[in-house]
Amino acid sequence: MKARDVAVQGVLAGVALVAAFFVWQREPSRAAGEVTVEDAQVRSLDRVRYEDEARFVELFRDAQDRDAIWVRLGSKPAKPKVEPVGADAGVDGGDVDALVRAAPDAGPSDAGEGARIADATSRANAASDAGPARASDAGALATAGADAGTPSTPAPVPPPRELRGNDLAQKLFAKFAPLRAQRELGVLDAKKLEELGLAKTERALTLTVDSTPKTFRLAAPASGWGAPYLQRPSDSHVFLLGPALLSDLEAASSRLVDRRLHTFDVDGFDRVVITAGTTSRAFVASGQPPGAVQLSPVDAPGTPDDFTRNWHDRVWRLTPLEFLGRGESPPGLASTPAFRIEYQRAGKPVGELSMAMATDHTWYARTEFTPGWTRMGGGLESLAEEAAKLTAPPR
Repeated sequence: MKARDVAVQGVLAGVALVAAFFVWQREPSRAAGEVTVEDAQVRSLDRVRYEDEARFVELFRDAQDRDAIWVRLGSKPAKPKVEPVGADAGVDGGDVDALVRAAPDAGPSDAGEGARIADATSRANAASDAGPARASDAGALATAGADAGTPSTPAPVPPPRELRGNDLAQKLFAKFAPLRAQRELGVLDAKKLEELGLAKTERALTLTVDSTPKTFRLAAPASGWGAPYLQRPSDSHVFLLGPALLSDLEAASSRLVDRRLHTFDVDGFDRVVITAGTTSRAFVASGQPPGAVQLSPVDAPGTPDDFTRNWHDRVWRLTPLEFLGRGESPPGLASTPAFRIEYQRAGKPVGELSMAMATDHTWYARTEFTPGWTRMGGGLESLAEEAAKLTAPPR
């Protein structure tokens, strides 16, 4: 090759690198009419949080690996419920004085009790046009008025559940930096805000950028999901978001969680070690997806073991019913797995699977990829029994 040809190729390679750099650096393409709600770089985005009156969903970067996105699902404390006041107990106005006289007998001990009695009196006066009443009803209403308003104790809130995010979670996370909307509606009056569901709402979207949280108000639709209207508190501007941006967060448990047990397929390992109790047995593995893997004892590599192959195929095709969060342990789980499978390639471990049963006969699995235990359902005792048979020393 001549020096001139080398120089030309070098120049072309340099131009290609410069072009690739500018393509990588340029702002992502946007749809016609889109506007920017919050300008942020995706590498600066730390967390996305959606919440309503009952629960919250967060997408956040892993502390050890910022390229990994995790999903946190949690419930918010329930609001205390106030016991209904007895004003609707069917009191008529014929004996309002009896109601008023009965109220002091409740024995107010503070200003709050006095206020409730005054409220009972007011309701009694309002009911004076309803016709004749029984004194017993009036007394019951007064007593109820004195005792009403006591909030009930809310149920304890379970801790949030942290799960590994899937590819859709990765893509959705990037869509929030920068945060864009289909169009801007500007500053709206109070009547319009009420029509859109922004006047009184407990839904919110919070973006944490460079450790600084920025919260936006989300519309609370009267029914269904509704249009995803958003209000920016800094200037009160209202925006119409894209149709799928928030719906994926709303259905995060089914759409954004990585439900894989392993990241490799049947061609990703060449050796399987099965352990049941204190005994183990190794098998040479070979296979191509989507077929079942062939397993042969290491001391007889040319003799496939159909019993072990069928058993492993059943285990391989098990589908988790529920993923538990990082650090979450099922109640009543056996301390020792019923059986364990280790996957190796070229003499090095590439993965594992442990199966254990809880006291309610529910089976759980855990692998090298799952953040914690996964509920597999019941009725898998036969797998444990067969694991003990295939690991037993040959006679």
